[in-house]
Amino acid sequence: QVQLVESGGGLVQAGDSLRLSCAASGRAFSNYAMGWFRQAPGKEREFVAAISRSGGNTNYADSVKGRFTISRDNAKNTVYLQMNSLKPEDTAVYYCAGTWGFLPSLAHEYNYWGQGTQVTVSS
Repeated sequence: QVQLVESGGGLVQAGDSLRLSCAASGRAFSNYAMGWFRQAPGKEREFVAAISRSGGNTNYADSVKGRFTISRDNAKNTVYLQMNSLKPEDTAVYYCAGTWGFLPSLAHEYNYWGQGTQVTVSS
């Protein structure tokens, strides 16, 4: 079992940056690939980014490529999502998740989820 707690969300203007963090506790963090998803009001949860156990491989949704960067620090049991050039359409609740799989992009392939952190981007 692993517990995940996101932080770093907030209200920003278009073009600004934010860095989300997800702190993990419980079983060995480095055993899990990690992902970020988001869910806007009235929409389904969508994949944002994923990172492998070692951090050597990443995967991004087309909508965030070149703007968002996922990273992890296994010594700190933390995964990050650096979000640059934010757009109003990035507004959503952002969730981190852990998986035994290898960089999956489907929510049902993730085993553990955090509670989410709100990101709001004003135009």
